[in-house]
Amino acid sequence: MPKEKIDLLIEGGNAKPDANIAQKLGPMKIPIGEVMTKINEKTDAFKGMKVPVILLVDPEDKSYDITIGTPPVSELIKKEINIPKGSGEPNKNKIYNMSIEQIIKIAKMKKDSMLSKTLKSAVKSIIGSAGTMGILIENKIPIEAEELINQGTFDTEIKEEKTETSPEKLKDLDKNLKAVQAELQKEIEKQEAEEAEEKAKAEAAQKAEAEMAAEEGKEGEEPKEGEEGAETAEGEEGKEGEEPKEGATEEGKEESKSEEKK
Repeated sequence: MPKEKIDLLIEGGNAKPDANIAQKLGPMKIPIGEVMTKINEKTDAFKGMKVPVILLVDPEDKSYDITIGTPPVSELIKKEINIPKGSGEPNKNKIYNMSIEQIIKIAKMKKDSMLSKTLKSAVKSIIGSAGTMGILIENKIPIEAEELINQGTFDTEIKEEKTETSPEKLKDLDKNLKAVQAELQKEIEKQEAEEAEEKAKAEAAQKAEAEMAAEEGKEGEEPKEGEEGAETAEGEEGKEGEEPKEGATEEGKEESKSEEKK
């Protein structure tokens, strides 16, 4: 009978049995507490990080093998630079400035599982992951840092697999990070001011259009009043038009009188 594979993602050094594990190991009569203890021993170095674990269980003889994977790159980065999470807006909010040595350290840990042919290619992959978390590398954004890798700027560090960063360098990186953060904040404030100005202009234009439409509505009502005036004028003209008839009557009377005298 083939061994059953069970994939787990646990907190390093703090694996605890859950419903999923109990459901899979219980029916096979595998001692769950013993398995958790061994997993915690093997993952103790990854405390505070999520670690992939593979259990290969033989249902017949109740034996099992534990294979510990390396934590995801994001977990290794957070652990290395001691941050709780990445930036929610990596393009606007830079939260850390990593050294090439820190990148190399993580690349060495993940190289085999990443199937990278060279450490340099693994380093470039880690740089990309760091960038999505809002992290600078040697004062550069990822695309610029990768270009420096391609140009051979850090060939010595990569070839010698340097993983230790001096305190002085870390201070300089932090100083440069603050300068970048201040510059980004200025850009954000400028953009917000421009957006506020555009919004105000749009609102003013809408208000002007509304007022103009209201004025046009009032002007559209005036011809009706004029028409009423025109009708009144026509009525007056009609009355005046009747006067000739009265005049004609008077003439008729005078003609009758002259005929009578005759």
